Parts: sequence; C-alpha cells; structure tokens
Amino acid sequence: MDPHCWQPACSLNVLRIRAEMLRSVREFFAARGYLEVETPCLSRDVVLDAWVEPFRVPGGGTEQDRFLQTSPEAFMKRLLAAGCQSIYQVARVFRKGEFGERHNPEFTMVEWYGVGDTWLDQVALTESLVRCCLNAVQSLPGSRVPFWPDTRFPLLTYAAAFQNSFGLDVHAATDADLLQAAEQARVTIPESGPVLSRDELLNIMLGLVIEPQLGGRPGAETPMFLCDYPPTQAALAVVAETSPPVARRFELYVRGLELCNGYEELTDAAELRRREQQQQIIRSDLPASEPLPGAPRLQTAMAAGLPPCSGVALGFDRLVMLATSADSIQQILPFPANIA
Repeated sequence: MDPHCWQPACSLNVLRIRAEMLRSVREFFAARGYLEVETPCLSRDVVLDAWVEPFRVPGGGTEQDRFLQTSPEAFMKRLLAAGCQSIYQVARVFRKGEFGERHNPEFTMVEWYGVGDTWLDQVALTESLVRCCLNAVQSLPGSRVPFWPDTRFPLLTYAAAFQNSFGLDVHAATDADLLQAAEQARVTIPESGPVLSRDELLNIMLGLVIEPQLGGRPGAETPMFLCDYPPTQAALAVVAETSPPVARRFELYVRGLELCNGYEELTDAAELRRREQQQQIIRSDLPASEPLPGAPRLQTAMAAGLPPCSGVALGFDRLVMLATSADSIQQILPFPANIA
C-alpha cells in the first residue's frame, strides 16, 4: 500500500456523469411509482450463490458473524412480502475476490422489483432505464454515449446462442457432446482439478465464446438480451413448464459486457429451500468455500406471501463505463479497491 497515493482514480467529469446518471435513475423510478428503499449492508443472512463469495464480518464474543451483502435481494423481498408495492434501491454491495477490468469488490447496484410484472415487462423497463441514463449525460464533458437506433433491443435465447456458436442443441446435448463442441471451438478447459460439472462447462463456453459477441462492438453496438436459461441456472427465477423447460431469467449485454441480471421471481418457499440446499452442495465441492447460513428470514417471508413480481439487478458502475467508453471499472470509480 502506497500512503502517498491519495488522489481519486477517476476524473471530476466522471464524477459529474455518475451524479447525473444517479439523478436520472431516481427520476425514472419516481415517475413510474416505484418507492426508493434502503436496506442494511450487514446481515446474519446471505442469499446463496455458489459462485459468489460474501465478506464475513466476525462478531466477536457472543455476537454472531455477519455478512456484507452481495445483493439487497433478501431484504427487498421481505419488504415486498410485508406489503410494499414496486420498489427500487441504489445499493452498495460487496463480493469477495472480484477485482479486475469489470469487477471491484465493492460496487453500486441498482436493484428493483415490479409487483405484478412479468419478465418481459421488466425487459422493456430495463431498456427504457438504460436509454434514459445515457440520454441524461450525452451532452456532458467526458461522456461518450453510444448512438443506438430506436428499435427495441433484441432477445436471444440461450439455446439459440449455443446453436449459433457451437452448432448444437444445448438442452438436448449430453455432457460429452458439450465437451466435444468446446474442444472443436478451441475452448480452454482446465486439465487439473476436479471434473467440471455441466453448468461449469456451460459457463466457460458462454464466457469465452458467446459473451464476447453479444451486444456488438464499439461503434456498432446492438444491445441484446440473453434469455431462457437452463433450469439448473435458474437461481431465484421461476422455471417455465415449456418444452424444454427454461428459467425465466435474462441478462443485458452491450459490447460483450453484462449490465444486468433479471428474473421473473420465485415465490415458492419450499422450492427456495431446495435450491439453497443445492447451492450448499455445490459450495461444499469448491476449494476454499465454507458453509453459509443462507437466508432463513427470506424463506419465512416467502412462505408468508411474496407477491408475483419480476426483479432486476443492474451494475451501475458498468453503465457508467458504457457512458464514458471506459476500458476498466477502475477508471470510473473515485477510489477502487487498489487505492481504497
């Protein structure tokens, strides 16, 4: 650590752009009747995701350990179960071990839930919000807002993405089929360590081959939603009884950069409990992972009655990167982790 490195990493112009974009976020949701809420950063509970590691804050003495929240999801859903209508939050969230061009262990997430909305309703709202935020800063010094046509952002299914890139039916393919397709596409598969699960292999294929193509290139962007994920990657989304079944989950990509993750939300407490148990099993096979308490209060709230809703978590810092054509998240944060 260099004690002489005290100056912010981003310019004052970027700070002004961030402030204007935050103002536009709040105006956008207020105009649509969403209530802004604030929830704790520290909790004894944590929503389980095998691939997202929270920071543990030791309690000391008789005090229980707490966790810096990786998302405000559990608290916001508890508010919905308590009777809140559509809500949003500009939250500080924390994820251990995430540092790089697109990641910082502490970052800003805009998360919202539309009560009574389907996932397609939230696809449309997400596009409107992104356009609103970028339009708000296009005339500010330092902004490099991309020009996009007025046509709707296209939807690409997970199955179509794999068919286009690997020439296979991802839902029907065996694990051996996937491995063969990955090798033919020269996807680097780790040769050491435990055998990859199907979802681990799919994530590698998606991340290395498909994601870089999604949303176009600088100067020729075509923002695109990826949707209809395999049921095993539903997280907390509902699974539609289609043929084949798919998770009602979507992500928005621009220039290969994932901006958000959205779900038509699971409301079944028993299914939530089952999925938490699955995540614990996956975590138990991962190196350096330890059991986590999960979110029992969320389970109780869901059992009491979570209303039908769809929600989205958007990485605000990545949206600022897009507005400024920044190559790294470090360029748009005043004090990223390396100088915080």
